[in-house]
Amino acid sequence: MNTHAAVRRLPLTEFEQLRLARDIIRAEGQALLALADRLSGEFCQAIDLLVECSGSVIVSGMGKAGLVGQKLVATLASTGTRSHFLHPAEAVHGDLGRIHRDDVILMLSQSGETEEIVRLLPTLAEMQVPLIAITAKTDSKLARYATVILDIGPLKEACPLGLAPSTSTTVMLALGDALALVASRVRNFGPEDFARFHPAGSLGRKLAKVEDVMRPLDQCRVADDGKTVRQVLVEGGRPGRRTGAILLTNQAGELTGIFTDSDLARLFERKCDQAVDQPILNVMTAAPLAVSLGSKLSDAVDLLVQRKISELPVLDSHGKPVGLIDITDVLGMLPRDAAELADAVDDANADEPSKPPVRTTLPFARKQ
Repeated sequence: MNTHAAVRRLPLTEFEQLRLARDIIRAEGQALLALADRLSGEFCQAIDLLVECSGSVIVSGMGKAGLVGQKLVATLASTGTRSHFLHPAEAVHGDLGRIHRDDVILMLSQSGETEEIVRLLPTLAEMQVPLIAITAKTDSKLARYATVILDIGPLKEACPLGLAPSTSTTVMLALGDALALVASRVRNFGPEDFARFHPAGSLGRKLAKVEDVMRPLDQCRVADDGKTVRQVLVEGGRPGRRTGAILLTNQAGELTGIFTDSDLARLFERKCDQAVDQPILNVMTAAPLAVSLGSKLSDAVDLLVQRKISELPVLDSHGKPVGLIDITDVLGMLPRDAAELADAVDDANADEPSKPPVRTTLPFARKQ
């Protein structure tokens, strides 16, 4: 037996559903535009409190406002403002101990009269913690205790019943984002800072430095450019995943060239077998394209794609190799067609280790 109550579905046509959805979105959009015009000097006072805060920004709110507050905590933290969420109901059962005099409170409540929030206000006043209130009621209890009031103005919920928090939470979210991002800008929070807080995923990789992803020198094949090709190949083995390139250095340890599996294949294709017993500097690619330690990984990936190369040496300030960027290590940052090609090359080499690497016949072969 079905225990669920029968659904009373309104016979709305597709046109009526789309019209209602558009009306909701327009109502929220208009509220955001009105909020932008409403901003005044109080917003700048709130920014000063956030930027000068030596502790943490404690964000609090009840219900849907609390959920918005949790999102704002994440935005603040990722853009350089240390922040934590405090649930009002938990606060009065001991979590007020999380708050320190060096903190700033950011409280979200449309009415400013939410019971769980009002209960906190006398204690916060005793603690003398600055309080920023985001509210639609400037004469509310929350507003009276606030150091700075950010007035979101009279709002009509976009909900057809006028009850479900919709316009109000959209406005709170936008205002919170404005606080976080303007404070970040005032602090001169830059791409390097952002990368520090986002080390994982494709975003972190795009903002990372080459040294964060490169294969360190002890995992690369490195050889003296005065040795023969045969000596280099015999002596240049490394345990673990093998790169398709050998870095060649002079007696001072400076990079002078690079020799790849593609270069070796071309020697045999051209029937230059005797070159195997000649100095490798005669057949290596001299002064290869390279990047410096500290370069952005995204710039290195652009070079790999634009120059259609598979390996990119990383050099220190003295021109000595410290590692290597291999195209298979940055697949997630490549354009789709290039990534699929490099992935296929890597799979083919792994499946048939006894055969010359497939990369010797594909466009991502060495073209320095």
